[in-house]
Amino acid sequence: MSVAQQRVLVQAADPSGNSVAARCQALGLARSSFYYQPCGESAYNLERMRLLDEEFTDHNFKGVLGLREHLRLAGHAVNAKRVRRLVRLMGHEPIYPKPRLSIPGQGVTPYPYLLRDRPATAPNEVWSTDITYGPMAKGFLYLAAVLDWYSRYVLSWQLSNSLDVGFCLQTLADALRVAPAPYIFNSDQGSQFTSGAYEQALLTAGCRISRDGRGRATDNAFIERLWRTVKWEHIYLNPTDDGHHLHQQLHAYFA
Repeated sequence: MSVAQQRVLVQAADPSGNSVAARCQALGLARSSFYYQPCGESAYNLERMRLLDEEFTDHNFKGVLGLREHLRLAGHAVNAKRVRRLVRLMGHEPIYPKPRLSIPGQGVTPYPYLLRDRPATAPNEVWSTDITYGPMAKGFLYLAAVLDWYSRYVLSWQLSNSLDVGFCLQTLADALRVAPAPYIFNSDQGSQFTSGAYEQALLTAGCRISRDGRGRATDNAFIERLWRTVKWEHIYLNPTDDGHHLHQQLHAYFA
């Protein structure tokens, strides 16, 4: 049971009148974990994240040092440690050759990339998915979407404040409700898409699973291009105050 689930159980009304301390002890949850409230990122860091995201959207080959120099040239005195933490928080990963590429992660089923030199010729033949960072005036959210390769139609999308697999599964379920399952479903090798739950959902729907090669963003170029379009045509031009506002804006934009 996760800490979040334990906190929900402790917070639920207790007819026997046990104290919070007793309920935490019964569930094996530290009281400090129950009362903890995340403080979020400072306004300074949020502004740097927005600048990093803009630069990474244009030049996704830049690593920590390249992004650090971009901020320094723009007049922002930051060190590599801060840039590395913020880039990891946003979920950005530059394109570069990784060592020992032929060895898959532990417990991950290897699937080949099925779309090389294979154009999509009809709707619902090939779908792809990905996650990107969505900046707001105060804070940020993660955006996931499922895209049809032939029509470039955004079948479904979801926002989340964490990179868990749940909102990715919801995005997939929403897409399967509006269209028949595709012949091929492509994704990168992110932990959300290589998880057992996501893999099982695709196999149950009857999809053939395709995955990008490591460090090859061009394998999923259509949805990468979607993120650039969404950000430059909408998010950066219409900064939102909170998650509710961002959801309204994206709903109107995708429609």
